[in-house]
Amino acid sequence: MNYEFNIRPRIFPPVYAIACALLMLFLDNYLPLVEFIFPPFNKLGFIFIGTGLGIDLWSLYLFFRHKTTFHPLKLEKTEALVTSGMYRISRNPMYLGLLFLLAGWAVILGSLSPFFMPLVFVYLINNVQIRHEEELLLRKFDQEYEEYKNKVRRWF
Repeated sequence: MNYEFNIRPRIFPPVYAIACALLMLFLDNYLPLVEFIFPPFNKLGFIFIGTGLGIDLWSLYLFFRHKTTFHPLKLEKTEALVTSGMYRISRNPMYLGLLFLLAGWAVILGSLSPFFMPLVFVYLINNVQIRHEEELLLRKFDQEYEEYKNKVRRWF
C-alpha cells in the first residue's frame, strides 16, 4: 500500500485520547442511551486503566532503553526500530495503551454511548498518526520495517 503524505501530524496523540475521554463524559451525562454497567461492576474499568498504563509505561521504557525518540511528532529523530517487549505483539502499543485507558473510562461511566468514542479514537489515530508514522519508518528502515510490519499487527 503506497500513499504519499504531505500533511504532517501536529497534535500529540494523547490529546486525541483526552478529547475522546471528555466527549465520553459528555455523552454519559447528556446522551447515556442505556445504563448497563452498574456499581460496583463499573469499577472493573480500573483494571483496563491499569493495563493501559502498564502497556504505555513499558513501551516508553523500551524507547529509552533503545536510546531513540518516543515522541510521535518527532519521528525524524528515530535512531532505532523497537521490536521487543510489547512491540512483538503490537506495532503501536502506546496507542493500544491509550485505547485501554479509554475502554476503562467507558466501563467506569457505565452507559452505552461512551463506548463509541474508543472507536473514534482508533479511526483518528489510524488515519492521522499511524499511517504517517508507518510511511516515515518504512523510508527510514526500509526492508527491516517491512519485515516487522508483515510479522506484527498494527494494534494486536
